Amino acid sequence: MSLRYALLALLTAGPLTGYDAARRFGGSVGHVWHAPDSQIYPELRRMQADGLIEGEQVRWGPRSTKTRYRITEAGMQSFRSWMSKPVDHAPERDAHHMQAAYLEWADPDEARLILRTHIEYYTAHVALLTAVRDGIAARTDPAIVRRLEARPDSEHEQIVAFKVFSYSGMIARSQSEIEWASTGLELVDRLNDSTRPAT
Repeated sequence: MSLRYALLALLTAGPLTGYDAARRFGGSVGHVWHAPDSQIYPELRRMQADGLIEGEQVRWGPRSTKTRYRITEAGMQSFRSWMSKPVDHAPERDAHHMQAAYLEWADPDEARLILRTHIEYYTAHVALLTAVRDGIAARTDPAIVRRLEARPDSEHEQIVAFKVFSYSGMIARSQSEIEWASTGLELVDRLNDSTRPAT
């Protein structure tokens, strides 16, 4: 997946300025595709040059303007085409699991810190994703409210259901990381006990 399709996904809910796209990115598609603002603005300009979106100048404050982008028919077709076939699975680049494979090089207390940090990160991530998922299910999350307002009532059920499905998968994956790291803590304790000299 590229940033381009993440931005097209965002724009299928309605027009946005570059500022609004960057601000809303983190609370929507940003949960599944991270991108800093420094990548979002240039990509919007490239997408406009490629005819996938159109920009118009809108008033911003008393004496300035901003470009507001809307998805074009070509953009809709490009997004629909991307959605119509499986996405290639990228080769793994997992620093955390790689580090865990060599924890024998770490002091036991350092290994425990590494694993506890992993647990803390994913515990916070589960809380965030759960709050977003529950807001989508309740149709109170700002991003889902905006999207539903832009689509006919007949589409609302599937819009909500697929997004709840996606977030539930991310939650399950994060919970599995917590379980994995917790098992790692038990392993460090067991191995450390077995190598400790008897008194």
